[in-house]
Amino acid sequence: MASTLTLSAKSRSGHVTAIRRSGNIPAVVYGYGIEPQNVEVESRQFNKLFTGAGYTTMLTLSVESGEDHPVFIREVQIHPLKSTITHIDFFVVRMDEAISANVPLKFVGESPAVKVLTGTLVRNMDELEVEALPKDMPHDIEVDISSLVDFEGVIQVKDIKLPEGVITHIDLDEAVALVQPPRSEAEMDALSEEVKEDVESVEGVKKEVPAEEGAEGADPASAEASAGKEEKKDKKGE
Repeated sequence: MASTLTLSAKSRSGHVTAIRRSGNIPAVVYGYGIEPQNVEVESRQFNKLFTGAGYTTMLTLSVESGEDHPVFIREVQIHPLKSTITHIDFFVVRMDEAISANVPLKFVGESPAVKVLTGTLVRNMDELEVEALPKDMPHDIEVDISSLVDFEGVIQVKDIKLPEGVITHIDLDEAVALVQPPRSEAEMDALSEEVKEDVESVEGVKKEVPAEEGAEGADPASAEASAGKEEKKDKKGE
């Protein structure tokens, strides 16, 4: 299906600092059939779109020059302190050429082994590398965990129902999710004992104090004051 998400962009003007202060984000557009272009996009519009699209949903980048490009968000740079977006890379794709992407896995349903048997769901994968035409690339892939009815069950890659037009080259027997049984009382006691031993070993560490304080690294003023007291005491004794 064609992209229904559209983002407006305009040619970049001015220094990137001024662009950010104006409420826009500097970006670059590159890829199939175009020369790299420096553009800027409105930050609020992009943030709203990025929340829903992520890196795996194709969108249409509409540049003010009248060009519309089918793109994926390739990279988003974040300020390390402010957590704001400082730069974006848009990658133009060829619509008749398959691309690869790591698509997030969305775990749905309810596992009886978790709900009834009080086990713990273990996810061995959070995303799956797939291949598809740009128009067929899914935003996420659902994994139904309701088939995990006991601790013997395992969901493998081959059990995932991929959308039409989407394939994966990952080993089909690779485990995606399973349920671990709850820990026994003996295991819990053993863990508690290990924690207790660790705490005791830390508390048992004492800081060594030099036998003769003041010899090395002592406060010069304190040493001088002590010497003065000893001198006065000697004079009184005389």
